[in-house]
Amino acid sequence: MLVPSRRRLRIEVWIVLGLSLGQSAVYSVVQLLDKMSRAPLAEGTSTLNQSRSSREYFDLTYQLLDIVFALVPVLLVIYFLTDQRQSGVGTHGSSAFQKLGFNFARPGRDLLQGVGLAALIGIPSLGLYAAGRALGITTAIIPSALDAHWWTIPVLILSAVRHAVVEEVIVVGYLLDRFGTFGWSVPLAIVTSSLLRGTYHLYQGLGPFIGNVVMGVVFAWLYTRTKRVMPLVIAHALLDIVAFVGFSLFGRAVGLG
Repeated sequence: MLVPSRRRLRIEVWIVLGLSLGQSAVYSVVQLLDKMSRAPLAEGTSTLNQSRSSREYFDLTYQLLDIVFALVPVLLVIYFLTDQRQSGVGTHGSSAFQKLGFNFARPGRDLLQGVGLAALIGIPSLGLYAAGRALGITTAIIPSALDAHWWTIPVLILSAVRHAVVEEVIVVGYLLDRFGTFGWSVPLAIVTSSLLRGTYHLYQGLGPFIGNVVMGVVFAWLYTRTKRVMPLVIAHALLDIVAFVGFSLFGRAVGLG
């Protein structure tokens, strides 16, 4: 099988981003401009996990469909990376899951690293959120606006895992792999990945943009050291579970990673 050219791989990256987080970044910029043109950011709100229907089981159906279809670009990335391996560009003899470290090969160590990362990122994020609100550069973040149903907490947990898998597999694992194929330096790849992460959070304000860029640098740097995306997925999922479920239970706005 022929090795894909760099031009073909660049087109592939644009397609993946256009179907996933690149699209989110464009919408996020527009949403930020919309909010800033209406009122000061401090008066704006950013609501995640919104209800899609006033009828309980239709709302549940919509929520589950959103989660499932959001994961399709991840499957596309796995397919492309597997294709890469088979064509001789990647590491011969290892699956895309092994290449990304997106597996359960070392569950104990991945879990410990994930919990540590969540603590490292989560606590400063709350301070940054408070500072951003005080400075008027961050909107009020409402992690969940779902009505209280028997399925609300499980759906919020699934939503958190969805965000973690999509972001870490695509923005860290996939992009750093492709940037390496393009011949980019590690610092340039990390900065680009981190700026993208910050950009698709811009709808929350400038504070979350800064916070997510810093988070992106830490996560991407760690990935270059370990070549494992699983600890990042665990950390991200824990951060979002605490935010989503915590808000649903206690009704407090918190900062998100």
